[in-house]
Amino acid sequence: MARHFRAGQGALKRTRRWVAVGVLVAAAVVASAFAVCLWSPGLPASDGHGDTKWPGWGFTHTQFSADDGEPAAVATAEGAIKSVPMVQAQHIMGFGADNPEPSPGLYDFDSLDRRMDFIRRTGGIPVITLCCAPDWMKGGVPGETDWDRLEAAPLPEHFADFAALSASVAKRYPYVRHFIVWNEFKGFFDDEHKRWEAKEYTDLYNAVYDALKVVNPANQVGGPYLDFAQPYDASHSSPDLRGSWGAVDQRVLDAFAYWNRHRKGADFVAVDGHATTDDGAADEFAALEKFAAVDAWLRKQVNLPIWWAEWYVEPASADWSPEHEIALRVAAMIELAISGTDTVLYWNPRRDGADCATCLWTDTRMADGGQPLPFLTDFLQRFVRSFPPGVDRRKVRIADGLLALASERALVVVNTTDRTISAAVNGRRIELSGYETRWIASRP
Repeated sequence: MARHFRAGQGALKRTRRWVAVGVLVAAAVVASAFAVCLWSPGLPASDGHGDTKWPGWGFTHTQFSADDGEPAAVATAEGAIKSVPMVQAQHIMGFGADNPEPSPGLYDFDSLDRRMDFIRRTGGIPVITLCCAPDWMKGGVPGETDWDRLEAAPLPEHFADFAALSASVAKRYPYVRHFIVWNEFKGFFDDEHKRWEAKEYTDLYNAVYDALKVVNPANQVGGPYLDFAQPYDASHSSPDLRGSWGAVDQRVLDAFAYWNRHRKGADFVAVDGHATTDDGAADEFAALEKFAAVDAWLRKQVNLPIWWAEWYVEPASADWSPEHEIALRVAAMIELAISGTDTVLYWNPRRDGADCATCLWTDTRMADGGQPLPFLTDFLQRFVRSFPPGVDRRKVRIADGLLALASERALVVVNTTDRTISAAVNGRRIELSGYETRWIASRP
């Protein structure tokens, strides 16, 4: 039975495009030098609740992950991931897991067991995303799985069955403490009235919430995992969540508000979204302001930790260099870090080979695969080590065009332009070429 990768997003979801990355070769222009001391006053990050809290960094497993393939390649990837333990999330069906309950009361957890065992072996902090639903819960034939209907929601008469399945999952993996209910309101869109079915989702959420708390009151449950998408036309543009980066669809905010009013409880809020120039931003780096704007809006609605279960930036252009792609993602991580986000999960992209600038490891189906790629070792894992929960950090002003995040452990600096910029940090001059990202020791 195929373990499907992330399927289409359904209503109100833009197509995610990944195109070939070209190498940009251009003459660099040296900008005026700027001087700054790393430890000069900056903007402290805050969780919005009066305490200093920082994101837990990690990634979400998808269909193509590191737990299967050639044994030697799997072992290589396992060692690389284990070297810096981080948050790892896994769905219960699809995204690398088979149908967990093909027929009522008949379970098949083999593939999910394998993925969860991999997370434990690599020291991951496990998160389970309770999506998607077996076919018989959404009108299908018991014993059959139509992967083309992966994103269909369970029928209301089967919400209790899905809650029972969620409870079975929680009992099977008692070491898991964090559960996200569903994924992006999949299947919960009213095509006739062109709006999200917030009541139906909230009914499902509440049933699952109750079931998980019965299993163990310490279980942490979050939702609604809405995509804070751009409006598809001006009539749906929110007057309350907008800026130079664009706007969010008001129907998303309405759905969130309904869930927030009617939820039985929540231990954290999970959201996702894209920050692209499609939203109206001047360029791909200016678009990243959307992440901070969404966080600020959420903090006005709830007094809960904020999780970005997925986050996406401008799709790569054919003339972007790998450095450009990485710089944009590191800049996004900095923006999320300073805007009150508690947990940030990177959606693990499909394995495309050693030249994939945004992948985490090479294809474990190849005998020599499983090799860690720079985005894992030089960026995601270094964020885990340098900016873990509880470590004070701040955005630092260095120079126009340079974005920097500092902690007592390290300073990461990103050149958000295509020109070389020279600057002084702690009395030492540095020069960053276009779109270069550099780590610097915390003190001279």
